[in-house]
Amino acid sequence: MLSMLTACALAGAPPGADTSIAKIPMPEGGQEVAVLAGGCFWCIESDMEKLLGVVSATSGYVGGTVVNPTYEQVGDGSTGHTEAVWVVFDPAIVTYPQVLDYFFHHIDPTDAGGQFCDRGSQYRSGVYPRDDRQAAAAKAAVEALDASKVLLTKVVSEVKPGQQFYGAEVYHQDFYRSNPAHYSRYRAGCGRDDKVAKIWARANHP
Repeated sequence: MLSMLTACALAGAPPGADTSIAKIPMPEGGQEVAVLAGGCFWCIESDMEKLLGVVSATSGYVGGTVVNPTYEQVGDGSTGHTEAVWVVFDPAIVTYPQVLDYFFHHIDPTDAGGQFCDRGSQYRSGVYPRDDRQAAAAKAAVEALDASKVLLTKVVSEVKPGQQFYGAEVYHQDFYRSNPAHYSRYRAGCGRDDKVAKIWARANHP
């Protein structure tokens, strides 16, 4: 079993943690939403909030068979949900295809069993389009990646429109800011950044 330093999962909420459900911010004034899953939502939230044009990123769960699932329910892999992030962005600054390109370059889209040290269906990667236009763009992005032959094997990240997103507990939101030491130990211990760099090395040096 992975230690607390190298696993995204926690053994339940820490003492004093706010276990209420975070409010999901709605897009305003021409903003759009991208729903993305790439393993530990702490990491995807942190990565996406660094992209120019992203307004906010909210951790949560997508898909699955249980309404309003808890972290513990999702964590045991039995509900069918995956950890995901609700990304509000300004398309006047960054387009949806650009958001997808950035996202794919921060995960391993060829791993069907999870992401990095986090294993199981609850850590699978995916794109969850909000409408037909996003669905077409996501399909095109996957096809372009496969055609580029940059990755050693085909993209297995799922593209599933029409999936319900549920907000995660408040204590998971902006975890990299509220618990920087824990987050840094986890991310380094998982080797996420080194592995991402290795996976995408051919894109940087064809």
